[in-house]
Amino acid sequence: MICISSTCSSPSGRGAVSSSATSFAASSNIGKCSAGCLYILSAKFSSKLPTSSMFTSSIFEIPKIMGRRKPGFRKNHHFNHKNRGHNKQEQQNPKDTRKPYQDITQKVCKEEEYDEFIKSLKTDLPATFRITGSKCVANKMLEIVQEQLIKDCINQTEGDEKPLTIFPIPWYPNKLAWQMELTRKDIRRFEAYYKLHNFLISETEHGTISRQETVSMIPPLVLDVQPHHKILDMCAAPGSKTAQLLELLHANDDPIPSGYVIANDVDNKRCYMLVHQAKRLNSPCVAVINHDSAVLPNMMSQLPDGSEEQVQFDRILCDVPCSGDGTLRKNPDIWIKWTAANGLNLHGIQSRILRRGAELLTVGGKIVYSTCSINPIENEAVIHRLLAETDGALELVDISSSLPGLKYFPGMEDWLVSSRNLEFYKSFDEVDEKWRTTIRPQMFPPKSEDRENIRILPHHQNTGAFFVAVLRKLKPLNAQEKFTKKTDNEDDTESSKKRENEDQPQSQRKKRRKEGYREDPFVFFEENETVWNDIKQFYNISDEFDSKCLLTRCHVGKKKNIYLTSNAVRDLSRDESELH
Repeated sequence: MICISSTCSSPSGRGAVSSSATSFAASSNIGKCSAGCLYILSAKFSSKLPTSSMFTSSIFEIPKIMGRRKPGFRKNHHFNHKNRGHNKQEQQNPKDTRKPYQDITQKVCKEEEYDEFIKSLKTDLPATFRITGSKCVANKMLEIVQEQLIKDCINQTEGDEKPLTIFPIPWYPNKLAWQMELTRKDIRRFEAYYKLHNFLISETEHGTISRQETVSMIPPLVLDVQPHHKILDMCAAPGSKTAQLLELLHANDDPIPSGYVIANDVDNKRCYMLVHQAKRLNSPCVAVINHDSAVLPNMMSQLPDGSEEQVQFDRILCDVPCSGDGTLRKNPDIWIKWTAANGLNLHGIQSRILRRGAELLTVGGKIVYSTCSINPIENEAVIHRLLAETDGALELVDISSSLPGLKYFPGMEDWLVSSRNLEFYKSFDEVDEKWRTTIRPQMFPPKSEDRENIRILPHHQNTGAFFVAVLRKLKPLNAQEKFTKKTDNEDDTESSKKRENEDQPQSQRKKRRKEGYREDPFVFFEENETVWNDIKQFYNISDEFDSKCLLTRCHVGKKKNIYLTSNAVRDLSRDESELH
C-alpha cells in the first residue's frame, strides 16, 4: 500500500471584520469583576451626535445566577422608544416568513407519500453493517453472524415485546449486508444484543466487518468493478466506498489482481483516514493521494521499455461534496443550518469535479456520480450540464435492473431554481439581476430529459436519501485527452502544475507554494538490495517473488518497515517533488 501526498494544501481563509462609526453603532465586552460577577461593558447611544460617534460607558452587574437580572434592567432599552408602537403592532399580528416544506422540496416524491417522507426524516437511522474480506472469509463470517448471533437476538424477547428487527439488505449480493434497529437501551437489557454489539465492534477493528450506511453501498455496486480495472475514487474520505471497491477488486480471491484503486481526497488529514481503512483490508493494490479533485493532474505509468503513458481509468467514483440534506436522519443540525444557497454554491464545484473525472476516464469506461442530497441543483442539473457541454461524448446508463429489490424513484424531469431567499424561478430569463451571479443558466432543466439516474428516499426502505447516476464514455472529450506515450514527462508535469495554479486566485497561489505537507519518501527495492538476501533466507521466500515491489520510507538508515505493492501500483510514476 502507498500513501502519496502532494505538496499542495488547501489554504485557510482569513476574515477581517471592519466597522464604521455611525449614530447607531454600539459595542460591548463581557468579563468578570474582582468579586467574580459577570459584567457587561457597553457603549451607550448618544442621540445628539449627528456626525461623530461619542459613547459613554456603563457597567451592569449580573449575579452568578444567570437566569436573574438586576432589578430595573431593561434589555435593549436604548432603542425601545423608537420602535414602541411598531413592536406592539408586530406582537398583535406576527408575520411568519417561513415557507412550508412542500414548496421547498419541489415534489421530490409523490404527493400521497409526502407525509410518510417527512415522518421518516424525523426518525433515527437504523444501523447497518457489511461483511468484508475474501469469499472464504466472508462466507465463514456470514455463517457466524447469521446462525449464532442474529438467531440468538431474534429468539431473546420478553413477554409481548417486539423482537429485534434485523434482516439482510435485499438488493445486496450474497446476504453480505445487514440492517438492524438496535438501541442502546436494548444493548443494556439483553445479553444476546450485547454480544452482537461487541462482536461487531471487534470485527470492525480487524477488517472483517464494515459499518456503512445502506445507501452508501450503492455507488460501488453499480460501477461493475472487475479485477483488472484501474479505478479512481475522486473524493474518497473517510473511505467506506474505497474499501468496498477494494473488496470488489479482490472478489475472485486473487491475492494480487492486475487492477488497482487510487483514492484521492483534498483534505490531508482525512487522507490518513483512508490509509486506516485500507490497512484493515491488507491490499497491495491501493494508493492514497492528496489533491484537489477538480484539478487532478494526469498520472503517468511506466512501461516495460522505460517509456511512460498517461493513465486513463476504467472506473471512476465521483461521490462529490454536497449540502447533505439527505442525511437529516443522522445529522439533525441540518434542519437548522440548511439554506437554498448551499446547493447554488456547490453546483460549480460538483460540475468541475465530474468534468475532470470524465476527462480521466477511458473510452468505454464508466463513471458514477452520487450525492447524499435531494436538491436537483446538485444532482440532475450537474449531470445534464456535463451532457450538454460534452457534445455526445457521454451517455447515461440505465441501472434500474442492476440491483433487484432496490426501491427508488427515477430522476426528476422538471424543477425550479431558488435564490438564497427562496424566490423560485422557472427559467434564467425570470431571474432577478441581483441573483444572476449565483444562479446560472446551466442550473435549469433541459428541454429533453433522460431519467436513467435514480433517487432513493428515506421512506422507501428506511434509509437516508441518495442520488446516483452512471455515465459511459463514448469518445474523448477533447483532442488533448487522447492516449499518449512519452519518454520524458517533464513537460506534462509542468503543464499540470500550471493548470492547477491558474485555477486559484492570486492570493492563494503564493500560499500553495509555501504551505504543504511533506511525506517520507517512497523508496522501492533495487534489483540487488543488500537487505533482501537476509530477508529471503530467513522467511524462505521463493526466487519467483519480485523484490522490486517492496518499498521503504527512507533513503538511508535501517529499514524498519517494508511495504508490498502490486506491479501496477509500482509502475505509477509522477514528478519526484510531488511524491516527496
